[in-house]
Amino acid sequence: MASDDLDESRMPLLDHLIELRQRLIWSFVALIIAFFVCYAVAGHIYNFLVQPLADITEGQEGRRMIFTALHEAFFTQIKVAFFAAMCIAFPIMATQVWGFVAPGLYRTERRAFLPFLIATPMLFALGAAVVYYLVIPLAWRFFISFEQPGGDGVLPMQLEPKVDQYLSLVMRLIFAFGVCFELPVLIILLTRVGIASSAGLRAKRKYAILIAFVVAAVITPPDVISQILLAVPVIMLYEVSILCARVIERRRADQED
Repeated sequence: MASDDLDESRMPLLDHLIELRQRLIWSFVALIIAFFVCYAVAGHIYNFLVQPLADITEGQEGRRMIFTALHEAFFTQIKVAFFAAMCIAFPIMATQVWGFVAPGLYRTERRAFLPFLIATPMLFALGAAVVYYLVIPLAWRFFISFEQPGGDGVLPMQLEPKVDQYLSLVMRLIFAFGVCFELPVLIILLTRVGIASSAGLRAKRKYAILIAFVVAAVITPPDVISQILLAVPVIMLYEVSILCARVIERRRADQED
């Protein structure tokens, strides 16, 4: 019977609310602990984020990063610690959400959604790695190319980035690339629930390509290389999503037959 697929324990509404509160508390505690741990090593994390710029300017005298407000460096450390804590605590928070939702699902539904729970952080990490190791070095070289040396009647123009602005730009890029790389998860979920189909995705391919370049132009630095390096992987992931949607439709048709 279908009811046999559900967990045998059925709790009243009050017990569900108590469990939800407990899981939210554990998620909050995990985030707070991760924050203090990351704050203790926030300087090392920040140096890791600054490393691409340090590699490009290695051996050049006078290179530095500045802050112009007394509290700017302190709040930069807070942002770094919170950003790293969110990345570390996310698997724990996702596990708590899964533990709350899973008992209300059928066994087949749990088996269907568990791969997405695993793929979500992996794809986000893949997007973060792409932007850190590939996009950011190319973008920084592009920006530094606008410097000019001083001379007769010419004032020198040299990059002196502010720590908070640099951190905000890097975190925005990492978050944007990580979210964009979640496209296959979103499309496959829409296909499973019947909202999207492989035929519809193929028909809207040209619009997807246009949207990918528009989004890349909005969230990346204003250089063509960074925009292409985001738009092209997103388009490739869109094509992979079409193939996955086709596989899901074939399996669904076989089950119906």
